[in-house]
Amino acid sequence: MPNFTRPQPPVFERVEEERLHRKQRLAAAFRLFARFGFSEGTAGHITARDPEFTDHFWVNPLGKYFGHIRVSDLILVDREGEVVKGNAPVNRAAFAIHSQVHEARPDIVAAAHAHSLHGKSWSSLGRLLDPLTQDACAFYQDHALFDDYKGVVLDTSEGKRIAESLGDKKAVILRNHGFLTVGQTVDEAAFWYISFERSAQAQLLAEAAGKPLPIDHETATFTHNQVGTHSGGWFSFQPLYDRIVGEEPNLLE
Repeated sequence: MPNFTRPQPPVFERVEEERLHRKQRLAAAFRLFARFGFSEGTAGHITARDPEFTDHFWVNPLGKYFGHIRVSDLILVDREGEVVKGNAPVNRAAFAIHSQVHEARPDIVAAAHAHSLHGKSWSSLGRLLDPLTQDACAFYQDHALFDDYKGVVLDTSEGKRIAESLGDKKAVILRNHGFLTVGQTVDEAAFWYISFERSAQAQLLAEAAGKPLPIDHETATFTHNQVGTHSGGWFSFQPLYDRIVGEEPNLLE
């Protein structure tokens, strides 16, 4: 069998190229979230740290449908919550949560949150996901629970507590609210969200049908190291990116 060297995230020489790349991935992630049915009214946001002004992030404008977002629609928000590029307001909850997550995790580039059906259903249980499937093992001992719902997050102090609950993990369940995932690339954060949502769906279906058999600790840990890596999350997003750009190329405008 021939050897296969898996592609790795690109490295850029110019900050302008890296910024455009992140924005293109971000716009594609919103289009994909719309395709997966993760859009609900004005709720939900994905952010990408600017590669030059690292305390600023790019995010979707408030009230813009995920499925219509283009690169040119994205807005840049500073550490005070002011829009410094773009002509639309920022979602206050997006700033309250994401600003604190980005500040607490300098290792991450992106964070994703939406009010997807199975994510918010699972969040009402106040439990972590079990390692029921190979895909769910990507999150084994690598996600947390924020067990303190207080309404819509409009204050950075609550965003800070969410960031503290997340810790060094890739995902956090916000009780009675939904999911949030992070990554070293936009691609990774977006794919982890999609996979986390579908893993929750799988567990909800399995528990509704009977008593599922979890994967044992040793095997789940081994599998996590196989499927839960940063590069693995990035690579898993590439077919989705190719599909959405091929079908909706205007997202790059």
